[in-house]
Amino acid sequence: RVNGKLVALKVIRLQEEEGTPFTAIREASLLKGLKHANIVLLHDIIHTKETLTLVFEYVHTDLCQYMDKHPGGLHPENVKLFLFQLLRGLSYIHQRYILHRDLKPQNLLISDTGELKLADFGLARAKSVPSHTYSNEVVTLWYRPPDVLLGSTEYSTCLDMWGVGCIFVEMIQGVAAFPGMKDIQDQLERIFLVLGTPNEDTWPGVHSLPHFKPERFTQYGPKNLRQAWNKLSCVNHAEDLASKLLQCFPKNRLSAQAALSHEYFSDLPPRLWELTDMSSIFTVPNVRLQPETGESMRAFGKNNSYGKGVSNSKH
Repeated sequence: RVNGKLVALKVIRLQEEEGTPFTAIREASLLKGLKHANIVLLHDIIHTKETLTLVFEYVHTDLCQYMDKHPGGLHPENVKLFLFQLLRGLSYIHQRYILHRDLKPQNLLISDTGELKLADFGLARAKSVPSHTYSNEVVTLWYRPPDVLLGSTEYSTCLDMWGVGCIFVEMIQGVAAFPGMKDIQDQLERIFLVLGTPNEDTWPGVHSLPHFKPERFTQYGPKNLRQAWNKLSCVNHAEDLASKLLQCFPKNRLSAQAALSHEYFSDLPPRLWELTDMSSIFTVPNVRLQPETGESMRAFGKNNSYGKGVSNSKH
């Protein structure tokens, strides 16, 4: 506890880190400068010879646990509020040329009020995906963009936007978008099955990526996203937004800032776009999470306007 408040400690053993210790220290210092309602607060950095301890605010659950607790897809209004907060946090760091590099539901913390906070930035990680992963690490491949899987090291903010698309689909559909079961090859096959196998026309430069061997991949044509994830068609503009995030060619992905202006969010209160960095979206009147009923997607009409949730609860 710090000042009576619970904190979470993340201990980094310096001698085992990939890269030099000062990289970890520099990146941790960078995080300490981030002050935003949708980014987990780093209270302090404790540096000893062997370890670097990051002292974070404690947040009681994460999006992975939240989705496990409410299987079958989340209430569409809650998906929208979670996605809005995720994009708000990303827009803030991307404007500062900081990447998250490891977006997945486990790294999105959810407070008891429904506040979503970005956590576990890829601190001092090697920038390439290891060619071999242990079974417990395979899950992290699910949210990696195809350019990184193919060995690209040209990292820019569009790297994070692929993960946003995967998480968006998963919140709506109730299952991971691309749950690869084996290795990088299998992960890429799952992506190409839906989005089409890339070539130089659809993805300029793909042939020069280290791991792209056209003969390795089945040739698939692109599908409509609703063919892969039928619940996208139940929510106005969701398929269009997902398709603009899940672009194999990195430069075609929507930025966080642009995604916040997408039609999908048009029924949210305008005041949400005027909030200061440290203000929670829940300070805006009538913005609150809806109870997760489990039947939400079926009961949710296509023309539902914001705030008219399907539940009768006085939540």
